[in-house]
Amino acid sequence: MYRSILVTAAVLLCSSPLANGGKVLVVPVDGSHWVNMKVIVEELHSRGHEVTVLRPFDTWYVKLDSPHYTCITINSSFGFDEKHFGAYIMKTLHLRRQGASLWTRLSLEYDLVQHFYLMNKQLMKVMGEVFDNDQLMQSLHDAKYDLVLTDPALGAGVLLAHRMGLPLVLNVRWTIQGEGHQAIAPSPLSYVPIPGSKLTDKMTFPQRIQNLFFYLFTWIQILYVTEPNYKPFVHRYFGSDVHYMELFQAADIWLMRNDFTFEFPRPTMPNVVYMSGFQCKPPKPLPKELEDFVQSSGEHGIIVMTLGTLVEKLPQDITEDIAAAFAQLPQKVIWRHKGKKPSTLGNNTLLLEWLPQNDLLGHPKTKLFVAHGGTNGMQEAIYHGVPLVGLPLLFDQPDNFFRMEARGVAKVLDFGTVNEEIFLEAVKEVLFNPSYSEKMKELSSLHRDQPTKPLERAMFWIEFVMRHKGAAHLRTESYKMSKIQYYSIDVVGFLLLVLSLAFTVFIYMVKFVWRKVCSRSKVKSE
Repeated sequence: MYRSILVTAAVLLCSSPLANGGKVLVVPVDGSHWVNMKVIVEELHSRGHEVTVLRPFDTWYVKLDSPHYTCITINSSFGFDEKHFGAYIMKTLHLRRQGASLWTRLSLEYDLVQHFYLMNKQLMKVMGEVFDNDQLMQSLHDAKYDLVLTDPALGAGVLLAHRMGLPLVLNVRWTIQGEGHQAIAPSPLSYVPIPGSKLTDKMTFPQRIQNLFFYLFTWIQILYVTEPNYKPFVHRYFGSDVHYMELFQAADIWLMRNDFTFEFPRPTMPNVVYMSGFQCKPPKPLPKELEDFVQSSGEHGIIVMTLGTLVEKLPQDITEDIAAAFAQLPQKVIWRHKGKKPSTLGNNTLLLEWLPQNDLLGHPKTKLFVAHGGTNGMQEAIYHGVPLVGLPLLFDQPDNFFRMEARGVAKVLDFGTVNEEIFLEAVKEVLFNPSYSEKMKELSSLHRDQPTKPLERAMFWIEFVMRHKGAAHLRTESYKMSKIQYYSIDVVGFLLLVLSLAFTVFIYMVKFVWRKVCSRSKVKSE
């Protein structure tokens, strides 16, 4: 009897996290953004939380069947499907190879703006269908979720959270208006560089002018891409007095996918939680065949090359040049590549359709990482202390690699002009100049020296929001203020008015006294 009681107590104790688990509705962004959101989803599941993922029918990476979450599939497209996005990427790469002329640059910028405009237009159409689907919305309400976790690079999750009246946690680097900090924290243009400007926090006067122009350019993009899509939608469903960015700024917690080993020093806010490298982990043993190949490199070590989830292959001419450059090195090369096998491929190079990136970067024989500049890859390189050669292709990748170059841990190439000679020279410089490796190891040491692991920190704040039904005490209400109030223009105007009135009264009194004195003097003289 006593033994059965102990067994029952043990079972109840083991099952208690499940009983106390929360219910989380996740609205992700597809592609590489899902790669890191999935890490959080799996960790939430391991802690006993019930996770539901809202996804479109044509999702790219979010699988329907998973032991870590259940799915709600919408019979519409968010405009982020693999076919159309892949076609846009290949068109962009071919345009960049045509040269660095002003016309090419303008064509690239126009294509990017047009692509995001159409994607956001499609998203607003789908969200209108979701909001007007009474059966779906009722089922979401009946599920009694504790919070919504979303990536605000697209606004679907933010809009849905406010429609349902739920606490909101953001897994964020970008919002629909650009870099995340710009939406919530003070961002003085004097020392906070606009992404894409290729500036640091130490700017000369001409560079501050350049930074201002980049800021104005981003606002032109917002006026074209974001305003015409989000403004009418939010006015329709949330009221004409609500600005769409207020819904983003009202989020309880901002889980920021970077930190100050990557970001330049800048103001931040109490509800911003930095979790850079949360997806990084110690390496696992490699499969035997791959380990044998790595060990065959001897004292020279290996080079790892991958261009992320969005770009599986490069134009054939640059593929041939890269393969020819690798063939001239003593190192072994492991290259994730799905395209046609290059004719210049050397015996030292292994082509794979998929590779265990984190495990390879954490291998002691890895000497160099050739990458495209996605945030996930950058953070894994920092975590494992592997220097970089950059081949940034699109979106935030050039800016990410500029930050690494500014810290002396990367050599960055221009995709539009790179060839065999340029690529080989860059690889040799990073391999044989010890400063790159030394500085990256210093950066890795700074990144790792934290009181808690980034993923644990993220979990604490997600569960904090569940426990307290939000985190309003950490959230500034400044987003509800007008620009006149925010910058105290009304206060300054009022004080100037008071001063001008006081000065007017003072002048009037001086004139009055002067007249009195003059009149008395005149009477005495008479």
